[in-house]
Amino acid sequence: MKVTTWNVNSVRMREAHVADFLTSEQPDYLLLQEIKCEEHQFPALTFRQLGYEAVIVGQKSYNGVAILHRAPVEVTLRKLPGMTEADAHSRYVEVSAQGMRIGGLYLPNGNSGGEAGYAYKLEWMENLRLHAAAMLEADEDFILAGDYNVCPTDADFAPRALPPGDALIRPETRAAFNALIYTGLTEAVRALHPRETLYTFWDYQAGAWDRNSGLRIDHALLSPRLAERLVSVTIHKDERGKPQPSDHVPVTVTLSA
Repeated sequence: MKVTTWNVNSVRMREAHVADFLTSEQPDYLLLQEIKCEEHQFPALTFRQLGYEAVIVGQKSYNGVAILHRAPVEVTLRKLPGMTEADAHSRYVEVSAQGMRIGGLYLPNGNSGGEAGYAYKLEWMENLRLHAAAMLEADEDFILAGDYNVCPTDADFAPRALPPGDALIRPETRAAFNALIYTGLTEAVRALHPRETLYTFWDYQAGAWDRNSGLRIDHALLSPRLAERLVSVTIHKDERGKPQPSDHVPVTVTLSA
C-alpha cells in the first residue's frame, strides 16, 4: 500500500503534474495540501478519469486539503477535533479505509500574524496530539501525513535556509512535534533514513533549488502497528526540477499488506 503526501501549492496550477504522478506512481492514496480552491473548482474529473475519487475540504484561494483514493473510503473528519468553529481554515481531512485511518493535514506556518499567529500554530499542534492520543487509546491504526511546517532538528534544514527564531524551528514548535511523537508514533522518514540529508521543500526565491538549500517539513507519522508494516519511504525530489513545480515534493510511504 502506498500513501503519498504532497503540498501542491495550487492544484489547478499543478493539475498536469498531479495527473502525471498518479499515472507513473499509482499511489493508493494521495494526500494533497494547499489546493487553494473551493470544492467546485477542484479538477476532480481529471483524476477520476485516472481511477481516483476525491475527498475535498476546500477554501477560496488559500489552504485546502484533499485525499485522492482508488479504494472506497468513509470520510471520518473534515476538521481537526478541538478546533473551534471560528477557525475557518481548511487544514485537515481524514478517511477510514482498509482497516486504518488516513489523516491529511496542512499545519499552520506560524510566521504570520505575530504572536497570535504563532499561538494558533501551537494550538493546532496540541489538538493534533490529543487526536492522535485518542486514536491510540481507541486502538486505531492510522497515518497522519502532510505539510507539518516543522523542521524537527537542525539536520532538517540547510545552513542559513531559515533565520533564527523562525516559527518552523522555534523550541516550542519542536517540543510540540516531539510531544506528538512521544504519544507513540513513528516518523517514517527518520525510521528508515536516520542520518541522511533529506529535504522536501525548496523555496522559489534566492536560487534555493539550484543551491539545494531546502527544508524537510513534510512528514508521515505512523501508529505502532502501521510502523511495523513500514517497507520504504520515497522523497520524489525530481518533481521540484520540472517546469512550474510546487515548492514541495511528494513523499510516499509504502506499507506491507
